[in-house]
This record gives sequence, C-alpha cells and structure tokens, in this order.
Amino acid sequence: MKKINLTELRHSDIFSHLPQMSYLPRWVVLIMDVMLCTIAFWLSVWASSGFLGVVNLGEHRIAIWVQYLLVMGVQTVSFWAFHTYSGILRYSTFIDTIKVLLSNICTGLILLALNGIMQYSFHWHPVINTVMFIYVPTSFVFLFILRVGVKTLSEILERNQSNPRVMIYGTKTAGLAIAKMLRSAGNTPYRPVGFISDAGQNTHYDLAGLRVRPLNEALFEWMKKHGVNHVIISPLKMKEIVPSRDLQIFIDHNIRILSTPYFTQFDNVDAIDAARIGRIDAIKIEDLLERPQIEVNTENVRQIIKDKVVLVSGAAGSIGSELVRQIQQYEPQVTVLLEIAESPLHDLTLDLRKQFPEARFIPVIADVRNRVRMEQIFSEMRPDVVYHAAAYKHVPLMESFPNEAVQANVLGTKNMADMAVKYGVQRFVMISTDKAVNPTNIMGASKRIAEIYVQSLFRKLHKENPDCTKFITTRFGNVLGSNGSVIPFFRKQIAAGGPVTVTHPDIIRYFMTIPEACCLVMEASTLGNGGEIFIFDMGKPVKILDLARNMIRLAGFVPEKDIQIVFTGLRPGEKLYEELLNQKETTLPTTNNKIMIARVREFDFETVSTEIDQLIETSRLAKPFTTVKLMKKIVPEFISNNSVYEQLDPQ
Repeated sequence: MKKINLTELRHSDIFSHLPQMSYLPRWVVLIMDVMLCTIAFWLSVWASSGFLGVVNLGEHRIAIWVQYLLVMGVQTVSFWAFHTYSGILRYSTFIDTIKVLLSNICTGLILLALNGIMQYSFHWHPVINTVMFIYVPTSFVFLFILRVGVKTLSEILERNQSNPRVMIYGTKTAGLAIAKMLRSAGNTPYRPVGFISDAGQNTHYDLAGLRVRPLNEALFEWMKKHGVNHVIISPLKMKEIVPSRDLQIFIDHNIRILSTPYFTQFDNVDAIDAARIGRIDAIKIEDLLERPQIEVNTENVRQIIKDKVVLVSGAAGSIGSELVRQIQQYEPQVTVLLEIAESPLHDLTLDLRKQFPEARFIPVIADVRNRVRMEQIFSEMRPDVVYHAAAYKHVPLMESFPNEAVQANVLGTKNMADMAVKYGVQRFVMISTDKAVNPTNIMGASKRIAEIYVQSLFRKLHKENPDCTKFITTRFGNVLGSNGSVIPFFRKQIAAGGPVTVTHPDIIRYFMTIPEACCLVMEASTLGNGGEIFIFDMGKPVKILDLARNMIRLAGFVPEKDIQIVFTGLRPGEKLYEELLNQKETTLPTTNNKIMIARVREFDFETVSTEIDQLIETSRLAKPFTTVKLMKKIVPEFISNNSVYEQLDPQ
C-alpha cells in the first residue's frame, strides 16, 4: 500500500478551491455558534454535577433540558444583538472577538439577573448558578477557537497559492492598512511578505507579523532570491516622496510598482470595499512625472468668472474639457462649449450635466474658421471671458498641411479675437505652445503668428481705450495623456507587444499634467493686464528614451528583452528639444512662482495685420510653399528642420 504523502495531499487540488470559497451564509455561522454553545452547556453540566460533584440535578426544580432551552434562547438573542454571526469567519478580527465576548457576558448577566429576580420572588432560580458560571467562559473559548482556527487554516491554505508576493513601501498607518487589507481580503491576488523602510536605519524588525527591511541593495538581492517582483505604495506615501526620484530605484531593478485607491485604516472586515481592493494596479508613468500640487489664488479667479458668461473654444479637447471642469468651481452664469467635433462634444455635455447638475452648459457646434458663424455666436451669447483652446496641434500633420494650420490656428484665432473686441469681451485667454519659440515646424510658427496678432491688437486698442479687451497668452509644453500625445501612443505599442518607436535617442520634452496646465491657465488669466505672454515652470525636461524604458518596466516587461525600442528618426518639423523663450526674450516674475511673463519683441499692428491677412488669403489658394514663405517672413526665426521647407530658409 502506497504511503500517504501529506505534502502532496496539502498541495493537491482537493484543497486548492478552499481559499476561493465564498463566505458561509450568516444563518450557517449562527447554527455553528449555537452548536458549540450546546456542547459548552452540556460540558458545564457534566463538570458541575459529575466532575466537581457540587450540583445534584435531581434536586433542582427546573429540568435540565428546560434550562438548556432557556440558556440557548438567551444566548441566541445576544448573538443577534451583537451581530456575532455577520462577520466572515476567515477574516475575523479583534473586533469580532470582542463582539463574541460581549455576547457571552451579556448572556451571563441576563441569566444572573433572572435568577436573582426569581429567587427573590419565588425562592427558586431557573438556571443552576454553577452551570452558568462554567458555561459562559467555556462557550467563549469554543467560539474563539472556531474563529481563530478557521482564520489560521485559511491563511495556511492561501500561503501555498501562487499569488504574487509583494513588499509594502512605507511603515506608517497607510502601509499598515494595506497589509491589513491584503491579509484580510480574500479577493486580492497579492500576498504581503514584508515592509520596506526608507527611514535610513539598517536594522531588520517585525511589524504586524511581517519583516521590515531597509531600502538598499541587499533588499533587492533578497527580493530576487525569493521571487518578489512587486511593491505596493499608498497614495499617501506618494505624496511624501518625489516619485520621479524615489521610485526610480525600483524601476531600475525591474520591480513592478503597484498602488491602491485612497483609503483609511480599516478597523474591521466589514469596512473593506471589495471593489476598491480590486482596483490595486500598476502605477502609471503620469504618477512618476506628476509634480506637487499647484497653489492657486482661487479668489482672484472667482472674481473674473463668477456669474459671468464663459466661452471655451475647443471645449471637447484635452485642455478645453479640463478647463470647462475647473471653471465650474468658480460658479459661472453659463459656460458655452464651442466645438467642431460632434461626438466628443456630445459625450462631454452628457458627462458635464451628470457631474455638475446645477451648472448651465450651452453646447455649440461651430468652426472658428467661419467668421460669420463666430459673429453669430458672440452676438447671441455675449461672453464675458473667452478661453481659446481650439487649434490644430500635431506637428507632422501640420507639416503636410500648412494651409490648414494657417486657417485653424491663425484665421481661427483672428476671428475669435476680432469678435471678442467687437462684442466687449472682458478677457481673452489664448492657449499657445512652447513650439512657438524659435519654431522649426508649421504648427509652432502658426501659433507664434497667432500670438503676434493678439498682442499687437491689444497694444493698438489699449492706446485708444485702456478698458479694452485684455488679451492674454499662455505657453506651455506637452501635457500628459492629452489626445495624440506620446504616452498613450507608447502605451498602445506596449500593449501590442512592441516595438516602441522613439524618433531619436537624445530627444527631450517638457511635460505637465492636464489639470496642472489648466490650473496655471486659470491663474494666468487673473494676473494679466493685457498683451502678456505667460510661460509656465515646466520643471525638468524628460528624455523620451528614458520615458519609454520606464513605461515598459512599469508594464512588467524588460526593455530590449521583452519589448524592443526602435529609433525611427526625427519627424518633419521636429526638433530635439523645445524652448519656452528665444534668445532675445527675457522673463519677469509674477506673484505665482510657477508663472513668468515673457518679454517679447513688439510688432506694429497695421503692418502685421496686413501681412497676416495676406497669409490667410494665400492659404486658401492651396499653395503650401507660398504659404510657408509668407510665414517665414512674419516670423524670421522660423527655420524649418527635417522638412521640405528647409529650401525656403536662407543658406
């Protein structure tokens, strides 16, 4: 006969389903508790009458089975009162133990009080006191052993599952809460094996039954040896550190970084939201690049928006839609959503009406290139504040279609600006780009021409009327996650198994989150007196190759091994780095250290207006080289790069 191997039996599929079993119904838990209490009662009867010999059952007035029914009745009521059966046995906590203890003490006190009343009134008591005093602690021990036993058995079975082992980064309350959550919840695939401390000490100690290890090279050797490839970090810990700096060490060691939703320390299993536990996921590259939250003078913004008609062009775009959402906190009278794309505008309107049910929105389908339509809208809506975000922004496409870039970015801005003046708009805020500085592409040059127009227009108007429309321009670089930006593009390539395409190994870009960019736009709109170009502190530039490698690692792959990186060469009009100022420009500080004023060359309005009108008329003729030649005349610093239009530049 073959000898039974207990290890094989334990790892066989006979028990493999047990950790995934759903919890027992409450009535089953109640029946189990009553059964244990029944055993405790009859054991107490035996101990008091047989083992101790202090009770003679035959002399007692009430039959022992009647006493049993009375005790079980009171005990069941106590179970109901303290909800001892509502918790899941394998997730029992200290609170559940206290509930069981209180229910047993309550049962004993009720029976003791009943005995006292009956003894005083009728000179007999319904329950034998000795039995009761033995029963209360005995039943508690049985109930406690049940819960501890089920919990321990469940943990032993789960320990032998193939769930990924994770370390928890941080030893404060949030880290402890994550450990408690992972150990208590049965629907998470991760198993905590320790904590990581960045406090600087090199000693090991235990916390909540898990080993705390210092953050050093020895940690990564231990993790590699024990197959630990995941680290979980809480959102609170993310706020304490500089993610782009402090988490890079994990990325360099191919450790996948996970994060949890916001939560507070759980006191009991009932507080754990299974849906939130299920949202534990790898952190995104945006989390590493995001910078500390920007402080904005909300009162200044409120003064220019509250009870005003605000018009946002390009309202369904990445920047426009976030602007619309941020505007709502300042209580505008109505927000006009100007957009040419039908479906995105429809989706945005539905989302806004759900998110801001008390706010008023007017969606408008229109093209900023249509001057007659713009006049109709401005005459009907009479906006007080305009945020002009509508534009063509993709560099390679605009390099192929310069006439369309002029029509959208130059003519569109001119139409909006002219209507703002004609219908008395108080503030006109234009969204520009860092590509307008020393432009090397059509898109950047078209935005620079739009900047020149609104600036020179304001200077002309301000000389005639100091209370004229205030034209304000804001420049910033790439925004994380915007439509068509590099991060969503890389994410799709990684999901498809690669390769990830990078144009050049040395290319760098500035990045800013969409909310951060819009927040600064809102602040800049309050700082301007008219004619300024505000530039934002974009932080340190990011090397796109490093960005690609980190995104691959964050997805759980090894660059060049699991996912290849391919260099495709600079695209038409693309340059290795972006600038926020050209060499002749300087900056002035503002009250917000994240915002500066660019001092740029001034243009005569009559001259540039004539040149811009000529450029717009030429763009309608579908002659790209003629159009680009005129653009270079208006913006002499526009030198094409990796483009067919380089032949138009002076040698």
